[in-house]
Amino acid sequence: MRGDGRTVTSKALALLGAFESGPTALSLSDLAEHADLPLPTAHRLVGELVEWGALERDEQGRYSVGLRLWEVAQNAGRHLRDTARPHLQDLFSLTHETAHIAIRDGDEALYIDRIYGSTRVPRASRVGGRLPLHATAVGKVLLAHEEEWVGEAYLAHGLQAATRYTHVNPGRLAAELRKVRNEGFATTQEEVREGSCSIAVPVRIEPHPAAIGLVMLSSNAAAMTRHLPTLRGVARRIEAAATRPQPSLARIPRRPGRQSPRPGRDTGPSS
Repeated sequence: MRGDGRTVTSKALALLGAFESGPTALSLSDLAEHADLPLPTAHRLVGELVEWGALERDEQGRYSVGLRLWEVAQNAGRHLRDTARPHLQDLFSLTHETAHIAIRDGDEALYIDRIYGSTRVPRASRVGGRLPLHATAVGKVLLAHEEEWVGEAYLAHGLQAATRYTHVNPGRLAAELRKVRNEGFATTQEEVREGSCSIAVPVRIEPHPAAIGLVMLSSNAAAMTRHLPTLRGVARRIEAAATRPQPSLARIPRRPGRQSPRPGRDTGPSS
């Protein structure tokens, strides 16, 4: 720990955090500014991240997420994603609508997997992306089935409106969550993106309860509930699959040719 009291690890994580949203390629100056680091420090750390494979540098000197970091990240939520994927594909095949599965991470819905349809529905998120719980159907399902104090705490802080249709009145949203809990499904219409609507149901699995949903054009909103039997059937199949014992996998040996960074070596630009 030096100078500003931040550890080397926290500085490296701050650099990687620049890629959570926004452009997929950033300059060294962009990274240094995001991480609040002096340019020489950012240069050194980015060089080590490039050598390890967490970042890649293109011909224009801009950086993007490296394949090795992507490989590591695939293990996050892997069991749920691998379990749900074939059933999510069935859901898409049966409805021809964009299908996704999400879990709650703090005050956001984290999208574990998504299968896109060919219809040009306004897209609000992506796999690995996050959206506010109160603005999405999956988020409302997740929030409605949490312990009561979780919902109360969520409603207690200011709710931001993603569109003019987002429900941000705490009293109205509390009543809506009670209805979701009683009826077993949630819907939204243009609450996170104008032009799209969604419907979702719970998937009761441990340790991370999930929700699956469909996103479609707002013009189809009146007919959303026709997909409820399919959604509930797929949810039950995911629940059953998640309880089956998983085969153990032998440890995969590390690929040759990947070396740990050597002290003092820099692969970043000299600027």
